[in-house]
Amino acid sequence: MSLSGVCVTAVESRPGSTSQALKALGEGALGGTSQGPVDRPFGARVKAFVALTKPRIIELLLITTVPVMFLAQQGVPDLKLVLLTCVGGYLSAGGANALNMYIDRDIDALMDRTSQRPLVTGMVSPPECLAFGITLAVVSTLLFGLTVNWLSAWLSLGALLFYVVVYTMLLKRRTAQNIVWGGIAGCMPVLIGWSAVTDSISWAPVILFLVIFFWTPPHYWPLSMKVKDDYARVGVPMLPVVASNKVVAKQIVVYSWVMVVVSLLLTPLGYTGWFYTAVALTAGGWWLWEAHALQNRARAEVTGAKLKEMRLFHWSITYVSLLFVAVAVDPFLR
Repeated sequence: MSLSGVCVTAVESRPGSTSQALKALGEGALGGTSQGPVDRPFGARVKAFVALTKPRIIELLLITTVPVMFLAQQGVPDLKLVLLTCVGGYLSAGGANALNMYIDRDIDALMDRTSQRPLVTGMVSPPECLAFGITLAVVSTLLFGLTVNWLSAWLSLGALLFYVVVYTMLLKRRTAQNIVWGGIAGCMPVLIGWSAVTDSISWAPVILFLVIFFWTPPHYWPLSMKVKDDYARVGVPMLPVVASNKVVAKQIVVYSWVMVVVSLLLTPLGYTGWFYTAVALTAGGWWLWEAHALQNRARAEVTGAKLKEMRLFHWSITYVSLLFVAVAVDPFLR
């Protein structure tokens, strides 16, 4: 991918609060050095650096990388190549996520769901985070180039830079379309998985790239609906912050339909067979059911817990997992 795109989202269930974050900020957590009463034992520091990479999110990114390698190989790819691609992808994504936390440390301190991130608590200092992110970016690019191929290396680096510069620095705080275009970085793993095997790009990974592109907004907007007060507090114009639930739900339905239609293009183009088609139809049909149900609740002006926006968010993760498992299995059933 360069797996550096983090459009694929995992809920961060941290117990922190805004008051805790502001206290940490006052203790120098966002300064250049660790000061104040912050206790930084070695084991906790190691966990904090791992947390900078957002490993739960990267697990989902790898789900969209490895199956494409099976499709490209039309069977089992070289397992050493798979391992190197996964390691390179993890390092690349981890670097992008660390740099994202470095840039967003100011607003992370003010949002409840991010108030326990390592930079906010002071477990990692900003200079350490910056150096860590850059190091991972360099190491991952060299690892891809020297052990996989340079096409995958440049795709990986491109995704990392797109996520950090285009999404985090330019789009996130300026436009409600941030997650739409910023999500391109999270689409790159499918291109990297294919290029790792073939050292080229074909229509199959492009179609799967578009599936993830149209998947990202209806995946992330339900979560944004849930935590829109957090985003509003820090001035990040996620669509649910600047538009009504009715408008957001309508957009979710539109993107969902396009996503499902695009996912079905692999079979008529000859890349997949009956198994993938059956999974894509079944999982896509259930997705559309959930998307329209959310729209109906939004039209009825249901709010709070009864809106059940997180049902679609959680299903979106299951959907992409099922779809890409089908991508991997299908070549063995044709």
